[in-house]
Amino acid sequence: MEERRGNVQNIEQRSEMKKVREKTQKKRSNEEDEEDQFFNSKPAEKDDDDDDLSDSEDSVYSGLEDSGSDSEDEEDEKEEGSLDDENDDDDNDSQSQQTAVKKSKNKNAEVIEEKEKKEDEYEHDTSDEEDIRNTVGNIPMEWYKDFPHIGYDLDGKKIYKPIRNKDELDEFLDKMENPDYWRTVHDKQTGADVVLSDEQVDLVNRLQKGQFGDLNFNEYQPSVDFFTKDVMIHPVTNRPADKRSFIPSLIEKEKVSKLVHAIKMGWIKPRRVEDDSKGRYYDLWANEDSSLLAKHRMHLPAPKIPLPGHEESYNPPPEYLFTDEERSLWEQQDPSDRKLPFVPKKFSNLRQVPAFPRFIHERFERCLDLYLCPRQRKMRVNVNPEDLIPKLPKPKDLQPFPTTQSLVYQGHSGLVRSISVSPSGQWLASGSDDGSVKLWEVCSSRCMKTVQVGGAVKSVAWNPNQSVCLLAVALESVVLILSPSLGDKQVISASERLLTGQQEEGLSEGSDPVVWSDVEGEELNQGIRIKITHPKAVHQVTWHAKGDYLASVMPDHSSHLQVFIHQVRRRRSQNPFRKNKGLVQCVSFHPIRPYFFVATQRSVRIYNLVKQEMTKKLQANSKWISSIAVHPGGDHVISGSYDCRLSWFDLDLSTKPYKMLRHHKKAVRSVAYHRSYPLFASASDDGSVIVCHGTVYNDLLQNPLIVPVKVLRGHTITHDLGVLDVKFHPTQPWIFSSGADATIRLFT
Repeated sequence: MEERRGNVQNIEQRSEMKKVREKTQKKRSNEEDEEDQFFNSKPAEKDDDDDDLSDSEDSVYSGLEDSGSDSEDEEDEKEEGSLDDENDDDDNDSQSQQTAVKKSKNKNAEVIEEKEKKEDEYEHDTSDEEDIRNTVGNIPMEWYKDFPHIGYDLDGKKIYKPIRNKDELDEFLDKMENPDYWRTVHDKQTGADVVLSDEQVDLVNRLQKGQFGDLNFNEYQPSVDFFTKDVMIHPVTNRPADKRSFIPSLIEKEKVSKLVHAIKMGWIKPRRVEDDSKGRYYDLWANEDSSLLAKHRMHLPAPKIPLPGHEESYNPPPEYLFTDEERSLWEQQDPSDRKLPFVPKKFSNLRQVPAFPRFIHERFERCLDLYLCPRQRKMRVNVNPEDLIPKLPKPKDLQPFPTTQSLVYQGHSGLVRSISVSPSGQWLASGSDDGSVKLWEVCSSRCMKTVQVGGAVKSVAWNPNQSVCLLAVALESVVLILSPSLGDKQVISASERLLTGQQEEGLSEGSDPVVWSDVEGEELNQGIRIKITHPKAVHQVTWHAKGDYLASVMPDHSSHLQVFIHQVRRRRSQNPFRKNKGLVQCVSFHPIRPYFFVATQRSVRIYNLVKQEMTKKLQANSKWISSIAVHPGGDHVISGSYDCRLSWFDLDLSTKPYKMLRHHKKAVRSVAYHRSYPLFASASDDGSVIVCHGTVYNDLLQNPLIVPVKVLRGHTITHDLGVLDVKFHPTQPWIFSSGADATIRLFT
């Protein structure tokens, strides 16, 4: 009986244990339900579905949930078997009680198994890093892009990719119609589209803003000082340091030596760091010259078109828009001289901008530039730009030269075409279109004498010989030789004796084109002594340096009788040229040698009067020569032209201009050298006289020094004519100029 009581107690204890186990499992299931409601990670499923999942073969967790209950049943059966073996001799009452306990025990075990099947502890377990259903691990999912499956589950079975037959049109329609499209993400682990919940979207937004994922996390919570600032008596740890903390690791040394040996032998090569910028940034024009020409060493790629500026904008700044004056100036300019090939315009918006009318024209010109314009490579020379500018002396170091207007000689009523200064520098002669020749005293600007010649005076020239006082005047077709009777009486008597020579008998009077004649009556009283009549109108007269010979110029295309040389003492004339070599503009005698300079429209010819041949021909590179002047040394010549140029010729250097000066804006009417000072001047129709310093060196290897020093203004432009003639004082650094305003001005 005691043994039976003990067995019954054991059975009662076991039933109580099972009741306690059921209570704990109910608590577990209640806690898991509360967690599900908190996270909303999975919706509640029906008990029937759970039963189906637990019993189905496709369950991911099959074979895991029933392991605990089976082991308990096996233990209970073993214990029951032992009790039955011990109580073989018991009666039928005890057997009936045992069968009842067995039935109750089996029922309780079935209830526990069902609850364990319903409440799976791994059902709601999730991981942020990876999906538990796919066991491939943290690998690139691109490895599976060519396979029909995407990984393997816990049982080692393939997880096949979902069928995705959406094209771009379906994707667009889904984007337009599906309200949850913006919160749908593609899961690479499973290949499925997952719709994020509101909590997950909030979590993503917080993380993107740099906030903490947990909404309840306090980032400013007070920190706990585990180690206080107070020094403690006893150390936290008083364990002595290991020996290996003082000795280098031999194992690491062995590994490093093996790696070094492998790198030296070339078995291990360092990883190449691929520059990802090559894929993002690239040169747009890198392969532009990839042709065979580009491989040539001297090949030059075509220059790029300049980038557009602010003026090409459809809404340019106001300062880039043309005013009415700028627009009219732009329209008057030649297309090649315009800075811009178009007129900048302003539009309120881009829609109102019309098509560019010159687009095809510009493209065509660009094509012409590319294949018609040759390009060559030039060696660049690094030169300082300041070294290229000639170092000229300062004008104040080159004084003296005329700077200011001192006197104005007034009295003519017409434009004064020609002036001349006496060799002593005391008297000045001027000829005007009003038919008069006036003789002035230089220092006082007093008119000493006026001679009415009865025609417009083209040229006057004072005899350069200081022992005589004679003046040659050219008007119409006559050259008059005057004796002004000014100054010393001996000079006057010497002049009269020179003019009393008789004409040599040779050619008959009818065949000679030039006629010498004496004057009588009133003309003789005015000082006119000889009248030389020419076949055509005379434009210029000039004297030889000795004062006995006189040259006159009659420009005419049709005749070879353009230049005559007259000898006053013997009263004879000769034509030095047999042929017409061009329209003669002016002539001049060489100051020292027997040379004769004849200036035509385009060139200056130099003739040797002794050998009677042409020695040199100077090319002026100008359209129309107006005047020439010979340097007192005789080796340099300057010429002025109607195309605003002044050319300096070095006769020992070349037949082309050594220096070309373009300082004047209008035609150059006259040029002159100073006899003693290194000065030369040019007069122009722009109303100015430009004085230049021109030093000529005795050293033939040193070039002349030409420096413009002063621009003299004072004449007013009348009928588009400015300064007509210019002459230097023979001894002082003074200059005389005559203009179309009927005045003569002295600059000192």
